[in-house]
Amino acid sequence: MLEHLDLNFKLSKKQYQERLPILQRRLHQLQQACWNQQLASVLVFEGWDAAGKLSTIRKLTEWLEPRGFDMHATVAARSTELQMPWLWRFWIKVPDYGHMAIFERSWYRRVLIERVEELVPPEEWQRAYEEITSFERSLADDRYEVVKFFLHIDRAEQRRRLNRLQKDKRNAWRIEPTHLERHEKYSDYLAAAEEMLERTEAEWAPWTIVEATDKRWSRVKIFESLIARLETGLAKRGLEVPAAIEPVDPGHETLEVLDP
Repeated sequence: MLEHLDLNFKLSKKQYQERLPILQRRLHQLQQACWNQQLASVLVFEGWDAAGKLSTIRKLTEWLEPRGFDMHATVAARSTELQMPWLWRFWIKVPDYGHMAIFERSWYRRVLIERVEELVPPEEWQRAYEEITSFERSLADDRYEVVKFFLHIDRAEQRRRLNRLQKDKRNAWRIEPTHLERHEKYSDYLAAAEEMLERTEAEWAPWTIVEATDKRWSRVKIFESLIARLETGLAKRGLEVPAAIEPVDPGHETLEVLDP
């Protein structure tokens, strides 16, 4: 699946600058509609190190009302989390109705990093597929849209990005030895990602695989996919989908804020 993905898609700077404000405005409208009608959303960002997850999230939330979303960066479980069922730390971060939760890495850590690095026994990450599916189904059956993105770059592109970040004095601190170690296991992670995508694809929580070589292309695809999912989520529940309004010059536009 991933090996045969065309990673050469690009978007010109002009196209990007024309399209992005429209998408940002539309997403803000949908955030307001979901808030008012109590539809929550859970956004999952998975993918390779240096694939652009964090920069994409920053752009995605640039026009959003900050009181309406929470950002969670998932790292290894620690302290109390280790004494609880492994999904507990994600259940407690499920957002209130009307809110959005954004996960930069997520419960999929179990079937990716913890699997490849042999941090858990095989029977635990194998069992996790069914547990993940049940977790996401429980959310989707309630008032939640589960939106999952996997940002894909090839091995050579990942190496180029890691090298560039290491040489950048402002960003070198972001590269840890574990990033380089995981890069050397690219093939192992590719196999794990392929199985993860296949076994956790579901009608109620589908994956969107994002060709992330070109950041402009990947950002627009993510915006468009998220907007479509929120529109569909409102419509299928019989809730009002706001009519799209073309934005004016973003430098002079005043956005509505969510009611406190």
